[in-house]
Amino acid sequence: MIRAGIIGGAGYTAGELIRLLMGHPSVDLAFVHSESHAGARVDEVHAGLVGDTDLRFTNSCDLAEADVLFLCLGHGKSREFWQQHPYPDGLRVIDLAQDYRDESEGYVYGLPEWQACRIAQATRIANPGCFATAIQLGLLPLAQAHLLHGDVSITAVTGSTGAGVKPGPTTHFSWRANNLSVYKPFTHQHLAEIGRNLTSVQKSDEFRIRFVPMRGDFARGIYASIFLPCDLTGEEALRLYADYYARAPFTHVTSRDVDLKQVVNTNKALLHVSRHDDVMLVISAIDNLLKGAVGQAVQNMNLMMGLDETAGLHLKASAF
Repeated sequence: MIRAGIIGGAGYTAGELIRLLMGHPSVDLAFVHSESHAGARVDEVHAGLVGDTDLRFTNSCDLAEADVLFLCLGHGKSREFWQQHPYPDGLRVIDLAQDYRDESEGYVYGLPEWQACRIAQATRIANPGCFATAIQLGLLPLAQAHLLHGDVSITAVTGSTGAGVKPGPTTHFSWRANNLSVYKPFTHQHLAEIGRNLTSVQKSDEFRIRFVPMRGDFARGIYASIFLPCDLTGEEALRLYADYYARAPFTHVTSRDVDLKQVVNTNKALLHVSRHDDVMLVISAIDNLLKGAVGQAVQNMNLMMGLDETAGLHLKASAF
């Protein structure tokens, strides 16, 4: 059994990660670290786990107890963590923050549909951002075919869990319910990793990502609408995408319309591709907490540890 540890165990992502690891056939959860909740039962913070675990949060941990360590800290905190803790020999690390997504300090960018072979050989993984996952999955086949040119226009709506567990003015139910708003237009932090990676795949920067993120009045999920000029016919585009993702167990291409309920509570990404006049439309839908965060992290762990890529991730969509 693989011994797993979690640092930063109180947030939404950590709660979902605990749920997945507890149900994983090859994992024992060794510890869940949280300074703010040390000593408390895990199911007192993550109420959905009542009856599933007797684990308690700890504020001290021996990293040598873990084979794989998941960092669920806030952005910028992962580097601080490693400045304060020695790195045990043989430890594998999956960081869910943005600190190492530039592949610095030996980290590999953990998007399995793009870098599965590198992930399998890595000891340190930088898990992609949630918007970055949805958008890159929607554009990787075109980048691979050198078909990204000019403006790539994207509007994507995310659920409130994407803002984290700490309440703020734009996450309260009374503000978010029956509401819709734009934030960080053209400046979102995930643009850096999206642009860097797609340029690397296409080996040119003849395109410009124009991204408008939106807050939705739902809890979880990302629904991205992408359109760009493209000379492919609709049939050619479908074939290109189907071929690119033929071996991807969680990313599925369809000619039918897709919606969030098909992906929420799963590690799936659903892509709908269609041509309209002189533009190609790509719809990408994921669960921001799973394929956009911890589901993908577990997928990366499976690849790193030589397990079936889908282990512990056979999850049913909450379709109703």
